[in-house]
Amino acid sequence: MTTNDGPQVIAIEEHYWNRTVAEHYNIEEQPKTTLDRLFDLGEGRLKEMDAAGIDFQVLSHGAPATQRMDPETAINMARLANDELQETILMHPERYAGFAALPTPEPKEAANELERTVTKYGFKGAMVHGLTNGVFFDDKRFWPIFERAEILDVPLYIHPALPHQAVIDVYFQDYAVKFPWLLRAGWGYTIETATQGIRLILSGVFEKFPKLKIILGHLGESLPFSLVRIDEALSRSKNDLASFKDTFCEHFYITTSGNFSTSALLCSVMEIGVDRIIFSVDWPFVENHSGISWMETIPFCKEDKEKILNGNVKKLLRI
Repeated sequence: MTTNDGPQVIAIEEHYWNRTVAEHYNIEEQPKTTLDRLFDLGEGRLKEMDAAGIDFQVLSHGAPATQRMDPETAINMARLANDELQETILMHPERYAGFAALPTPEPKEAANELERTVTKYGFKGAMVHGLTNGVFFDDKRFWPIFERAEILDVPLYIHPALPHQAVIDVYFQDYAVKFPWLLRAGWGYTIETATQGIRLILSGVFEKFPKLKIILGHLGESLPFSLVRIDEALSRSKNDLASFKDTFCEHFYITTSGNFSTSALLCSVMEIGVDRIIFSVDWPFVENHSGISWMETIPFCKEDKEKILNGNVKKLLRI
């Protein structure tokens, strides 16, 4: 189904919150208008999609999801959120698909939940938000999740959450109080998630699971801009590490979510290729119209625009 006269538009970093899961957060940190949108999986969301010309969303539970819960709670909450998300998708299968929430505090159960949601519900992969109770995702305790994702042939979307408290204390100090979004989308999210991506490559996880696929939002959390420099710097050390840039280009996809910069997009295309870039908005934290209006201005041919808007994601997620 398409709601506009142009190419089909598929957006894949589009968030919601499950009300029961959200009871574990301080939801008052969000403006009421954002909360209303996060909790809306029906008429209001669809109306905004139609108004902007977005045909299809891959829905994902917003941060911090289940990454900061105790293992038992995380297992129960992830299953509940995924079950209820499936009910929503069944009501609007022509408009929605889903990324699973995973109980990463219990990695083996997270792998099982990934398999359950992919094989039973047709979910397209999973989204993981930031550190799991302070532990980076490259830690070998989480490798059963990567193994299962490779077997199922689905990607894992590594999404930001607040940085480690030690980083907040040392790097941001009073600035986090005066400029709270610097700690988040302004810079803190980028530091934390780019570091996740770097650590994954250095950990050897892609040598162990050579078909594993990872998605990063916000035009790759600045990593495409730094690939050559990181590659050169790592080559100075005596190790048998494969090319950092080659590994990134082989295993990572990036989305446009919340980073509607033409110059940054051009850099990303030059570094990793247009076939690795997928349209996203980061709704409801970013407006749908902003992403669509920007895509209309980028200096790409029709074929490359269509790859970003729908072609690449159809291949990756088999939509």
